[in-house]
Amino acid sequence: MNFLISGGGTGGHIFPAVSIANALRQLQPDCQILFIGAEDRMEMQRVPQAGYDIIGLPVQGLDRQRPWRNLRVIFNLCRSMIRVRKIIRRFKPDAAIGVGGYASAAAMKVAAQMGVPVLLQEQNGFAGVTNKFLKNDAKKICVAYEGMERFFPKDKIILTGNPVRQNLTEGNKSDAIKYFNQEYGVNFTADRKTLLIIGGSLGAVTINTSISRGLGELTDNGIQVVWQTGKKHFDKCKAVYEGLTAEQRQTVVCTDFLSHMELAYALADLVVSRAGASSISELCLLGKPAILVPSPNVAENHQYHNAMALVNKQAAILVEDAKAQDLLVSTAIQTIGDAQRLSTLSANILQLAQRDSAIRIAKEVLSMANA
Repeated sequence: MNFLISGGGTGGHIFPAVSIANALRQLQPDCQILFIGAEDRMEMQRVPQAGYDIIGLPVQGLDRQRPWRNLRVIFNLCRSMIRVRKIIRRFKPDAAIGVGGYASAAAMKVAAQMGVPVLLQEQNGFAGVTNKFLKNDAKKICVAYEGMERFFPKDKIILTGNPVRQNLTEGNKSDAIKYFNQEYGVNFTADRKTLLIIGGSLGAVTINTSISRGLGELTDNGIQVVWQTGKKHFDKCKAVYEGLTAEQRQTVVCTDFLSHMELAYALADLVVSRAGASSISELCLLGKPAILVPSPNVAENHQYHNAMALVNKQAAILVEDAKAQDLLVSTAIQTIGDAQRLSTLSANILQLAQRDSAIRIAKEVLSMANA
């Protein structure tokens, strides 16, 4: 069987797409999979690294600030749809999977027009523009949150959750302490609480600024800190780290990238993170207490809606981006010192986990293709 997968622009779209592809290969080892992405976006590197072929389209997202530029966006969308038609004639997919992001708009629209059954995967609690645009073209829509009937036809919705990285559950605390002590020259111990701060691959400026202002306060409260700053802000954050005393630096890891997230999660008693769909799915799967700082710079403010889906069930704490510099560090110190609060948050967020999401989505694709 042949499967077409499209989407991208951010890691939050690419990772689920690759996970679904891996699951399809697991269930159908001899299947052929082709990705369609946007030229010059990160999927053009990440997908081949995962072992899959990809074709790039000259598509861009809508420019909400300068609407007159959207004439070019529409022109390139039309060009892309013509190209997709040729790709589908040649590749002959049995099913098409759209994971959101503007790259999937052209591919899924044309696939539906040519009679290829389409499945959409929506990662967020507030549906993205592309998937809302495609809702009538899809036969099935896999979602990660309840209550998505306000965006999609109820009879098409299947609650599967978001695929997460397969090795995240493999870490344990003793291995994590040994790894960080050897790799970063710190003196982490099992009897101290650990705060994990995730700034994303590029870094979250508000989170990094907030932690920079209170890093000494965190260490003075006996908290071990694993601070992933992202590449963009690493130099500034490292300067703050180097301003600590030698004793304080023994309980802080400051790095632009964490290559072993399974160990970072295993060590963490509390996590500070943005509220992207993939991050939230990981926190749910692992049952990690979290303080979420939704990015205000995303389409439809979807990270706030993602966060509130947890906050409303007492499964996470919300600190708004605008208030983070004043509240984030004090909230972290208060929360990590409250064993009962940590236990309650962990139990509640664990109940929201959707397991084996990639396999469940792949099975829906196969049943759709075989119908």
